Amino acid sequence: MSGPELIVPPLSAHLDLFCCEAPPGGRLGDRLKKCLVSLCRATMSDDDLVSVDYEVFGRVQGVFFRKYTQAEGRKLGLVGWVQNTRSGTVQGQLQGPRCKVKEMQEWLKSTGSPKSHITKAEFKNEKTVGSLEHSSFDIVK
Repeated sequence: MSGPELIVPPLSAHLDLFCCEAPPGGRLGDRLKKCLVSLCRATMSDDDLVSVDYEVFGRVQGVFFRKYTQAEGRKLGLVGWVQNTRSGTVQGQLQGPRCKVKEMQEWLKSTGSPKSHITKAEFKNEKTVGSLEHSSFDIVK
């Protein structure tokens, strides 16, 4: 005697909907997030490259934010740049596989450098690109 049949829709069809994203108003548990990130990496094509501009607000200057941003971007295999602004924010551009860019966006929103205090991060001009426009992740002075 067998139990009821479990029907599971193909996950890849809905992957973009939740890949590497926390649910509205909450955060994913670390294990679940790592699982989703791994799944996303396994199913996203290396050809799915995106570019996004960002600006981070709060206590983000004088706390090695640019250096940590560069290190995190390189660790994730992203290219782009980061710089301080005259208005006390940090801005830049990220380019790379969509899931890695989303991981970096989450890092910019919630982690930053150890002594930083992030009040918000804005992301604009997200677009799919055919190839990377930068060759490394640079700090712009």
